[in-house]
Amino acid sequence: MSAAVMEKQVIPAQADGREPLLRVEHLKKYFPAGKKQVLKAVDDISFSIGKGETLGLVGESGCGKTTVGRTILRLYDPDGGAVYFEGTDIYKLPKKEWKPMTQKMQMVFQDPYASLNPFFTVGEIIEEPLKIHGLYPNKAERRERVYELLEMVGLNKDHANRFPHEFSGGQRQRVGIARALALDPTFLVCDEAISALDVSIQAQVVNMLMRFQRELDLTYLFITHDLSMVRHIADHTAVMYLGTMVEYGETGELYAHPAHPYTQGLLSAVPVADPAYCRTHTPSHLQGEVPSPINPKPGCRFCDRCPRATERCRSETPQLREVGAGHWAACLNL
Repeated sequence: MSAAVMEKQVIPAQADGREPLLRVEHLKKYFPAGKKQVLKAVDDISFSIGKGETLGLVGESGCGKTTVGRTILRLYDPDGGAVYFEGTDIYKLPKKEWKPMTQKMQMVFQDPYASLNPFFTVGEIIEEPLKIHGLYPNKAERRERVYELLEMVGLNKDHANRFPHEFSGGQRQRVGIARALALDPTFLVCDEAISALDVSIQAQVVNMLMRFQRELDLTYLFITHDLSMVRHIADHTAVMYLGTMVEYGETGELYAHPAHPYTQGLLSAVPVADPAYCRTHTPSHLQGEVPSPINPKPGCRFCDRCPRATERCRSETPQLREVGAGHWAACLNL
């Protein structure tokens, strides 16, 4: 691909040219925010994820990361764009054909308590998707599947008769993962799946997800604000700011050579456990507040906080440009 501005193209996730498992083209999701006002939560986002890969989607709170994941899975209806899963535009599927597709696409939610029905036992929570999709019609087989899933996530069959409030946060998130895996999906949206957990539990859950990816050939969209964790788990990283994508690249390359000033600011804020490094490096903290996503002004949405901003940035909207092999950034001053 040339270094020209990327307006109508989708970032490839696989260098070998194979069709990606998931391809998102110009996705938009807007919410009404009062009279003649629109909150542009996701405003023209494009990316793709290769089979068996992990894309880390990062950015500050309120940038639209969660809305991207929910809109992909049609928990929100999109206001524009297309999502292709295994080559099929899922937004054009009739309702009767969407249900089988949901078996392949599942979500691990951020809050491991709010996402579990408090009136169901853990066994009933994990068993519910099996009933809805008519899998394991024999009750005894369904219960064996529930026990198998519990053991996969580090729990045991005795936990099946307990209610969510009887578990710790880490255990509840394991239940959520077991429920997401119940239908043997190929794609998981992990929406801040570790943010509510203790640091030691975060490592356990992430290692478990990576093991499942190898063993079950899963593909992940890993949504988080923890950049150090993304570096550990993701093959590619996409950086969002105020509903738009400002940078994308192979994770190692993006972390080693961040191009967009917003990405540079985010990475500068990541703690480094090296006293010598900390003595010689001064973090370039981001200045100012995130502007409102309601009826955003023309031009670059980051310009009011950007040390490189010029008058051109206030009137011209930057498009993603290739700044290196497989590395794109949306900045007019690169």
